[in-house]
Amino acid sequence: MTAASGARAKAASGGTTERTPITVRAATIDDLDIVVELRLALLRENGEHPVYGRLRRDVRDRAISLFAAQLEHPSETIFLAERGGETIGILRCVESTGSPLLIPVRYCYISSVYVRPSVRRSGVLRALFARATEWCTERGLDEMRLHNVPDTTASRAWSALGFDVVEEVRMRRVTNDGEATGTRRRR
Repeated sequence: MTAASGARAKAASGGTTERTPITVRAATIDDLDIVVELRLALLRENGEHPVYGRLRRDVRDRAISLFAAQLEHPSETIFLAERGGETIGILRCVESTGSPLLIPVRYCYISSVYVRPSVRRSGVLRALFARATEWCTERGLDEMRLHNVPDTTASRAWSALGFDVVEEVRMRRVTNDGEATGTRRRR
């Protein structure tokens, strides 16, 4: 089956296609289940990462209370992208305070960005990003920052949206005897 015939078959069966418009809206507490689903999918997709791959056993229970608090916090928002009645992406914006020694005083921190694999490269991230940019403008924020896993499709997408790499995050584990070890797994 070709991509075109697959899209026609999906359309004929009542499924969504890339021609159906993407809408982006702010999530509410009523969206908690889908927020948890998408954000945990993001973490699980990075299961080999030395930080994000270490999920707690009760991650879902913890996620419910954490994400509920985030949904109700006045200085942040979670945007959901939808197409044809299906939630296909998520992006979180936080109005953050900068260092009192540096400019800007406030900026937007973007986190927890996830687009379902089946709809990637169809404008979902761009739609979420456009809405996040509007949110920044509404709040008088003129800078965005984010962290992402390096050397991935996501990092290339952020570069394409105009983000520059300005620092690295490094990690070093400390063993019980006080010795430090790297994050690389020994074989």
